[in-house]
Amino acid sequence: MIIEAHDVGVAIGRRRIIHGESVRCAPGQMTALTGPSGSGKTTLLHTLGLLLPPTTGRVTADGTAISSGSPRARRAFWRDHAAFVLQDYGIIDDEPVAFNVALRRTRRADPKVRAALEHVGLGGREGEPAGHLSGGEKQRLALARAVYRDARVLFVDEPTASLDAANRERVIGLFTDFARRGATVAIATHDEHMIAACAHRHEMNEPATTASIH
Repeated sequence: MIIEAHDVGVAIGRRRIIHGESVRCAPGQMTALTGPSGSGKTTLLHTLGLLLPPTTGRVTADGTAISSGSPRARRAFWRDHAAFVLQDYGIIDDEPVAFNVALRRTRRADPKVRAALEHVGLGGREGEPAGHLSGGEKQRLALARAVYRDARVLFVDEPTASLDAANRERVIGLFTDFARRGATVAIATHDEHMIAACAHRHEMNEPATTASIH
């Protein structure tokens, strides 16, 4: 699925957060959204993922406008196509690892859950409370959720920000593999190692956060 931003802008009140952003995220590739802190990388990522509506411009999926769709259409996009790996991981610490993959109660031996966890190196930990996992393991658990859902589009926010070198390389490898499986992967990042692994780099327009709407 090709996800594109066409001259997208986002404003809060009279403050322009991003403006004039156009980017194409293609299947089978990782696209890095880059720029200094405060440049609006996460805002653009959230707009591409329909978590935040654009003030100007539009977002399309395979050429069809989706940013102006109804709440029902957005929910269908999230349910049927998209997965998110955000900075807080989206993990429910009090629930078992398996629940965090499927987001519902499953049989402990659910083969699809087990396969997703094996894929990210967390095999055999289905019944363990997710709160016991390290930061790097929670990052991989969030990716296991996307593997489980066979998501066609993955939106990722600063996936290596708090990881040591070994975990960073492992996570980069997992995202690279996810793209090789045919998914569209958009990543907001400042990590040069992550950027180097991406097929395309989109540098945010400057200045983003200081401009005002008159």
